[in-house]
Order: sequence, then structure tokens, then C-alpha cells
Amino acid sequence: MTTICTALAETAERHGDLPAYSDRVDGTWRTRTWAQVGTAALEAAAGFAELGLAPGEVVALMMPNRSEHVLADLGAVHAGGVPTTVYATLAAEQIAFIAADCGARYAVLDGREQLERWLPVLDRLPELRRVIVVDAAACPAGDRFLTWDAFVELGRARLAADPAGVEARWRAVLPSDTLTLLYTSGTTGRPKGVLITHAMVEAETAMVDAVSVVPPHNASISYLPFAHIADRVLSYYLPIRRAAHVHFCPDPAQLTAVLREVRPHSFFGVPRVWEKIMAGVQAVLAGERDEGRRRAVEAALEAGRAHVTAQEYGNRPTADTEAAFARADAAVLAPMRAMLGLDRVRQASSAAAPLPAEVARFFAGLGMKIFDAYGMTETTGAITANLDDCFKLGTVGRPFPDVDLRLDGDGEILVRAASVTPGYLGRPDATAEAFTPDGYLRTGDIGVLDGDGFLRIVDRKKEIIITAGGENVAPSLVENHLKEHPLVGQALAFGDGRPYLVALITLDGEVAPVWAAAHGIDATGTAALAEHPLVLEEVAAAVADANARLARVQQVKRWRLLPAEWTAESEELTPTLKLRRRVVHAKYADALASLYAP
Repeated sequence: MTTICTALAETAERHGDLPAYSDRVDGTWRTRTWAQVGTAALEAAAGFAELGLAPGEVVALMMPNRSEHVLADLGAVHAGGVPTTVYATLAAEQIAFIAADCGARYAVLDGREQLERWLPVLDRLPELRRVIVVDAAACPAGDRFLTWDAFVELGRARLAADPAGVEARWRAVLPSDTLTLLYTSGTTGRPKGVLITHAMVEAETAMVDAVSVVPPHNASISYLPFAHIADRVLSYYLPIRRAAHVHFCPDPAQLTAVLREVRPHSFFGVPRVWEKIMAGVQAVLAGERDEGRRRAVEAALEAGRAHVTAQEYGNRPTADTEAAFARADAAVLAPMRAMLGLDRVRQASSAAAPLPAEVARFFAGLGMKIFDAYGMTETTGAITANLDDCFKLGTVGRPFPDVDLRLDGDGEILVRAASVTPGYLGRPDATAEAFTPDGYLRTGDIGVLDGDGFLRIVDRKKEIIITAGGENVAPSLVENHLKEHPLVGQALAFGDGRPYLVALITLDGEVAPVWAAAHGIDATGTAALAEHPLVLEEVAAAVADANARLARVQQVKRWRLLPAEWTAESEELTPTLKLRRRVVHAKYADALASLYAP
């Protein structure tokens, strides 16, 4: 069985001239080949060895998506160490907890912004020996700090002096060794360090690669944090296996521009990313004044939806359906996909949370199938997925062939596979609690399997609302219906132990100003728009539309539109844009209480 070290060595030898990583530098792409990446990984490994990194010791990383992030990670691994990427949105106290929990010996930080989060707690981390800073201008003085360039030079000299010693380091790494340590994003309390081994990643990438429909050496974009298992698999581990070409987008706000430039063959987005792309297109379409053009677009979108629906499992497309799609695609849909930079995408996927059905239907209208998948950090990513020739919209697909999945009595998804973690760092109690006596991982998610073996996620086990009347309600179902309106950015359904459900709603900061301008509203800020009568009227209509499609017990009786967006920085969302319900409940306790006031 291989390790990431042996996999990189093989790729660097067989495909050394192919492009590996590209970074945007001064307006142009700077590209490293796979041969250059192989050499740079060994130089970084030698650098860590020179600094005194011992096998098994942890290197903490806090950088945006860039080549140096992967090279530092690979360097730690090749030296026998264990890298862990820390979310860049974490506060100093959270950083201190993680660094102390894993006993980090070294840290590699990008620059000033990351240093500002680490400096306040460095005195509380005596085991942290050195801090390496990529931006030399931001690197503080003192023996504890080292620039990235100086670190690389240190490694280059060590590698030249002792190449055999460096090679011995990475060849000593075993498949059972920890490849990375990823901390759960902490939606329900203190994060736990999930152990991810080389063998787990080998199993996961083999499963994903076996069902891939993207061309060899495909182009992709990396923009999600490497603290997230999805981008680690899709933009780090899998590209090494496939000798793919990764383009880094360190600022997610620039994603739409990078999409148009790179035109990737595959694209992964958490549901919120797909929602934002959809909302942007809808805002443009809403501003279309030409009635004939609007009708043509709507007809084309309907043809796209019919085309995708006809390919769902159990269906068979008709000649008329495909002919109508071909006409619509040539005239309208293909140009729209090209405008978005999605025209070359062969595999579009989503995970982290169930993709709302309305979002899947919208992109189906563009002629795109978004392959919703399901997995978690503890399973090294996807364990179920919709595939190009086997999918159902509204589900997360079927389990991969090598995954043993079953449902517990209460509907909780239980899984056993080679990609499942052995447990949590230093937490035997949490590890024992996470597994059944016969070795299945308790996912904490409630699911339903249909007659064809497709899985649908109902909700998080611990997030089910039980009303005062004893009715069980999945809040995400209600929230997804509310978020189908492009004006709605986020929503939280609430009502545990209460007689009825209420909701807190925020505006989409990108769509709301466009919508306002199209409706003759001068205000552009979310705070002002949240108080505008026309906006409130539109959100009320969105709530009414959602309620019309929900059972009585699921309907929102009262709601409040908040003046500010929810973000990871303001802590209502995790870094992977999932709702932190406990944070919202505490932060907006007065607002929630007022919705139940007489």
C-alpha cells in the first residue's frame, strides 16, 4: 500500500513535466511542475529535519490556498511529522486550544493577519519552538521566528548535504501513520482532532478516482480551506494521484473571476457556494427587461431541467427531450455556463450539507448535474455519491462499493470502511462514544434509504426540533425552503419545546443590493434594506411560499429579518459555512424570545 510520499515520488517521476500548482502572482499565473513539487517537498522536509522536527511531532499551518501551504504540509509529512491546518477564522483562544491539544512544535503562518491571531497566545504555547512566516515583511524579529525563504534555504542546504538521510525519513513513513490531523469545526462544542492516516486517504482517493468522469490531468480550483477534508482530498491528495493541475484561489471573493479564467474540468462547492452562484445568476435574470429574451431563457432552463431529470435513475430520455435540450443548449445554456466559467466542467459536486433541491433544480436548468455526496471528516470525505450514470436529485447518492453503510433504529447513519478514522487525538472517551460495539462509526446524521439504495439526509441527530406537542421537525428542511428565495442568505428555524416554529432570517449581501436597485430602492446596505417595507414584504412572501410546501407543524409562524449577515468571522457559521445553532441561539436569545411574546 502507498503513502502520500511514495505517491508523490511516482507522480514526480512519471509526470514531472506536467503542471501541478498555479498561483496568481502580480496578475499572472506562476506554475510549478510535478517534478518541481517533488523537489520542493523534499527541501521542506529537510528544513523541518534541520529545525529538529521528530517523527510524530505536529506542525500547525495557517495559510490561504497557495502552493506554500501544500509544500509545508508535504514537507512535514516527508519528515515524518503530522501537519494540521488551522482555520484562518479562528480566534486566538481557539488557536491556543488546538495548538496545545495537539502539542504543536512548529507553526507556518502566511503573514500579518495570521500573526495577529497567534501572537497573543504564543507565551501560552511553550512547546511551540519556531514560527515560520511566508511573508518576509511581516516576520517578527527574534530567534523564535523564521521567514519561509530562510526555511527553504535551510532545507536546500540540508538536502544537498544529506539526501540519503532525507530519503530515509520519508521512506520510513508507513500507511498506518497519521497523514494529517483535522479538527472538527465545533458546531456543538470544543473541536476534536480527527486522525487521518495514509491508508485512509489511499482508500478514499481510490474510491473517488474509480468513479470520476473528468479527463486525465484535469484542471481544478482550490479555494476552500485545507482545514476542510473536502479540499484536502480534491485539491491535495487526489491531484497527486491523478497528476492534475490545481489553480489556487486564496480569496474566495475572487472565485467567480478565477472560474471564468481557469474553466475547470471539475468543481466542488459546499451548498452555500452553489447558492451564491445561483443567486447571482437569478439577480441578473431578474433585471432582464426584454420580455422576449426573458421567456427564451425560461424556456431554455425548462429544457435543461427536463434533460437532467430524464437521466435520473430509472428514467430514460426521449428523442424530443434531447432535441429540445440541444437547441436550448446551443442558443442559451452553453453561453450561460461559459459566462460562469463552468462550460468545461464534467463533474460538479457538493457536500458538507445536503444540497437544497431548489439549487439542484436551478443548475439542472443550466444543463448541469451537481453530484451531491455525503461524508465527514471522520470518513476522509465522501462515502456516498451521485454518479454520472447513477443519480437522483435530492439524494446524496449510493454508498461506494467498499463502504458498509446501514441505518440504526432511530435512522442514524452508521458506516464502516477503510476510510474511517481510528479515532480522536487524546480522546478515548469520544472515540468509544463514536463507534458501535461492532465497529460502525456513528455519524450523528439521520438518513433514509429508498428502494433503489439512494440515501437522503434528514438532519443532524442532535438538531432535531421536538415541539411542545411532541412533533419532530428537521430544521434544515424548513431553512432550505426559506433559502430558496434569492434574497434570503441564511435562516435558522427554532422551536424546541415551543408550541410553534419561528425563524431568524438574514439577507444575502450580494443579491439584496441588486434586487433593491431593480425595485427602485436607493439603500444598498443590509441593515437599511432589512427595514425597508418592500424588502420585508418580499421576505414575507418567501416565508409564505415556504410554508405552503411544509406540513403545519413545520411552518414558520413568526420571523424576524436581521440587519447583518452571518459569517464565520461573526461566528454564526463554521468555517465551512454550516450553521452554528448554539451560537445563534445564544447571540440572538432576545430576538428569539420576542417572537414568542404575546
